[in-house]
Amino acid sequence: MGGFSIRNFTFMLIIVLLVLCSNIETCNAKRVGRRWRKSRRASDSLSKKKGKNYGSNHHKSIGGKSKQKVPSPPPLPPPASGPKKAKPVTPPEKGGDDSPSSIVFNVLHFGAKGDGSTDDTKAFQATWAAACKVKASTINVPSGYVFLVGPISFSGPYCQHNIVFQLDGKIIAPTSSKAWGSGLLQWLAFTKLVGITVKGSGTIDGSGAVWWQDSPYDDPTDDESKLIVPINSTVAEKPPTPLRGSLGGKMPSIKPTALRFYGSFNATVTGITIQNSPQCHLKFDNCIGVSVYNISVSSPGDSPNTDGIHLQNSKDVLIRSSNLACGDDCVSIQTGCTNVYIHNVNCGPGHGISIGGLGKDNTKACVSNITVRDINMHNTMNGVRIKTWQGGSGSVQGVQFSNIQVSEVQLPIVIDQYYCDKSKCSNQTSAVALSGINYANIRGTYTVKPVHFACSDSMPCTEVTLTGIQLKPLQERYHMYDPYCWQTFGELYSPTVPPIQCLHIGKPSSNKIHRYTDSC
Repeated sequence: MGGFSIRNFTFMLIIVLLVLCSNIETCNAKRVGRRWRKSRRASDSLSKKKGKNYGSNHHKSIGGKSKQKVPSPPPLPPPASGPKKAKPVTPPEKGGDDSPSSIVFNVLHFGAKGDGSTDDTKAFQATWAAACKVKASTINVPSGYVFLVGPISFSGPYCQHNIVFQLDGKIIAPTSSKAWGSGLLQWLAFTKLVGITVKGSGTIDGSGAVWWQDSPYDDPTDDESKLIVPINSTVAEKPPTPLRGSLGGKMPSIKPTALRFYGSFNATVTGITIQNSPQCHLKFDNCIGVSVYNISVSSPGDSPNTDGIHLQNSKDVLIRSSNLACGDDCVSIQTGCTNVYIHNVNCGPGHGISIGGLGKDNTKACVSNITVRDINMHNTMNGVRIKTWQGGSGSVQGVQFSNIQVSEVQLPIVIDQYYCDKSKCSNQTSAVALSGINYANIRGTYTVKPVHFACSDSMPCTEVTLTGIQLKPLQERYHMYDPYCWQTFGELYSPTVPPIQCLHIGKPSSNKIHRYTDSC
């Protein structure tokens, strides 16, 4: 019995020792686990200290069972109008492997109704205020909605770069005079921005008819109209002034541009349609790096001063692959423009593609390095034109017009240094100097005059070259005229149709062009 008790005691002692060792390992494991979890919390704390924009990949690394709080993007500011609680912002969307994430701000989430009658101006302002703070953000104007928006400025310079205005719906301008006050120069303005892009499949409609009918004769007329005389030598009488609309009062005399960019760097407009602007449809002032492609401009051919694209004091401009139909110049290139490249554009109706008018009110104008090629023009007043006022100074140099197809164009090739859109202008001796103007492969049909070169007596046009000019008359309802040249010097590099015998070969005996060129 005693031996049996000793063996039992020994066996029990061994069991007790095994249990004690097991408990010690478990405790050590728990201590290790606590240390591991503590280290993980410290890592999360460091992550939060990296800033608000800590990447979304960090969020994904946190397991679903963890109780740690996932960092969230900063809340959006409340909308300026509309519901008290804004709907959540669309989550970040990857734009590609190498492109940054883009936060999308939908105007509907900031109170816009999009019913075509409610004023959505404040909602658009609130959307911009939020998007302006986020680099590479996107403002979404969704399809299927019509937004009534009054005059508005999407302004920098303190906005983040590379903002995208995604326009897939329709924006319409108010037709009540109250919305415009005493008159504004623009309706939708983007000012002092870097990398701004307006794109999409949507439409900007300026509701221009109410402006055109209110003051149809207050606007200056294109001076080239004096060259277009009907066969019966009668000028159509002005129709009676239309009655005012029932939308509330006479519209201001100052007509706004529909879409304007000012003081911006790398501005892009693509895909959209701009129609029925009260005045210019799309304008760039003091911009560097402009890209316009795959857009449409649409207004009646008799709508006054509704230029398609207007450029002023802007450089490094590309305009391509677009359809421009309006009541004035399809593209207007004004003073301060250099390095402008326009190609593959359909123009008509309208007044063609023009440089100028330059030098108005004795001002200095400088334009250089302009290329216009691969253009189709149908039923326009002019084809390619340079127009300057008497009394101006400065220069236009380095211009290339090539591969221009004209169809039923009244005046395909025009230089007019006596431009005047008033009833009467005084004669002055000084002029903007023109040199290095090249015309190549301009072909098609005209209805009034194939070539009109009217250069300054004191500052003749020099280095004007013509190659491959094939223009045939299409008798319609206007008097037909032969090519006209005055104080125009240059070269014919191939026979022209019709023969342009009035061009002076070579250079003028005395020329002051260098003095004016140097001043630019």
